[in-house]
Amino acid sequence: MSVGLVIVSHSARLAEGVAELARQMAPQVRVVAAGGMPNGGIGTDFEKVSAALSDANTGSGAVLLYDLGSAQMLAELAVESLGDPSTALVADGPLVEGAVAAAVAAQGGADMRAVARAAEEAAAGGQLVEPGTQPAADEVVQELELANEVGLHARPAALLARSLTGLQANVTITMGDKEADATSVLGVMGLGARKGDRIVLHANGPDARQAVERILDLAKRKFDE
Repeated sequence: MSVGLVIVSHSARLAEGVAELARQMAPQVRVVAAGGMPNGGIGTDFEKVSAALSDANTGSGAVLLYDLGSAQMLAELAVESLGDPSTALVADGPLVEGAVAAAVAAQGGADMRAVARAAEEAAAGGQLVEPGTQPAADEVVQELELANEVGLHARPAALLARSLTGLQANVTITMGDKEADATSVLGVMGLGARKGDRIVLHANGPDARQAVERILDLAKRKFDE
C-alpha cells in the first residue's frame, strides 16, 4: 500500500478541496481531509485529525500537511500521541502544491520520508531546471505536438510524471527556452504547454527509450481526456 496523506486545515471546505485535487492527481493514494471544527466552524480539532491519521495510514505510514501554524502544532501533537510516532510525519510545505507533489510521489511508491520531502520541495514552486548545453551521448530525443485540450496542466502532468515510475531514466521536457524535470508535476505544469504546443523529450539512462515511449503513448491517447 502507498503512503497516506492527511490534509489539516482550519476550513473543512478547504481541506476537502485540497484532498479532492490530490486524489485526482493520484487516485490510488488514500487522502483524508481533517478540516474545521466538529460543529462546522473554523478551527482545528485534535480528535478529527487523529481519526484522519488513523484512516490514512494503511500500513506504509502517513504524511500530514497543514495550512496555518496552529494546524501544524495540532498535526505534530497528533503524531506524538500515536502508539508509534515513527509511522507518520508532518511536512512543512505549501498546502496545495505540497499535497499534489506528495500524492504523486506516494502513488509512485515513494516511502514516507520521500513523500514528505516531495511536499516540502514543492515550496520552490516546481522550479524549471536550467537547459543543458550538450546532450548526452546516449540521449533519446523526441519531439511531439500536444493534441489534448488542456495541454500539460494538472491531471496530464500528473499522469506523465507517474508514467515514469520504476524506470531507470532521467527525463526532461523542453519547450522553447524552458526545461522541466518530467517527474515533477509542478515543473511540468510550469512549462505552460497548451494544445498545439510542441515539446521535446530528452531521456538518458538504461530505460530512456521506454520512458519516451510511455510519454508518447500518453500523448497519443490525449492523456485519457
